[in-house]
Amino acid sequence: MIGVRQLFDLEEFREAVALQEAVWGFAERDLVPVRSFVVANKIGGHSFGAYDDDRMVGFLYGIPAFHGPENTPYIHSQMLGVLPEYRNAGLGRLMKLAQREEALNRKLSLVEWTFDPLEIKNAFFNMERLGAVVRRFSLNFYGATTSHLHGGLPTDRCVAEWWVNSPRANAIVAGEPFARNPVEARISVPNDIADLRTEDPSQARAIQQQVSEQFVENIGKGLAVIGFERSETHGTYLFGQWESK
Repeated sequence: MIGVRQLFDLEEFREAVALQEAVWGFAERDLVPVRSFVVANKIGGHSFGAYDDDRMVGFLYGIPAFHGPENTPYIHSQMLGVLPEYRNAGLGRLMKLAQREEALNRKLSLVEWTFDPLEIKNAFFNMERLGAVVRRFSLNFYGATTSHLHGGLPTDRCVAEWWVNSPRANAIVAGEPFARNPVEARISVPNDIADLRTEDPSQARAIQQQVSEQFVENIGKGLAVIGFERSETHGTYLFGQWESK
């Protein structure tokens, strides 16, 4: 039986480290170690595990952070991973909803994380299943990594803002309709981008550069990602004016 629970002890943290290797194929130097889970747990962060009976098959790791000149506290959700054979089973959403409940219980209004704009399944999940928005974009955020999933490409990243008690998030999490602002710009990514990373890295890099340039341009105009559409051939980011949180 699948369930989600918060992690507290060393053995649970060791399982989460092992999952990093299984999910991303990281070399040891890129792993978040047990001691980081321990410290985060002690200073206001949290970790959650998804379990199939007694086996951990996914985990989420978040650390405390502060925003802006007023040092507003929030949670930076650093990692979320699910074993390949358990993907598309709703475990990511279960863990994010547990994280949201924890944030609400602690009177925190914001959870943030970064994601690769070429990972269009993640984009749909973040925008349309959780109700996040994107107002910031960073080029080569993490530098080069050892993960085969990154395909040797620069780690350009969107910053997802999840205002966990906003009208947007409340409606989308509940499965209710939400009237977003008009769409003013679109950026499309081909559905086969994951294959291109492996089969044609130069083409994947060209697509990444084009997508990143468009992100920089639209965010520079004050637009935000307010939605995401999928078709048989592409995933498309929808840009417009951000609704107030």
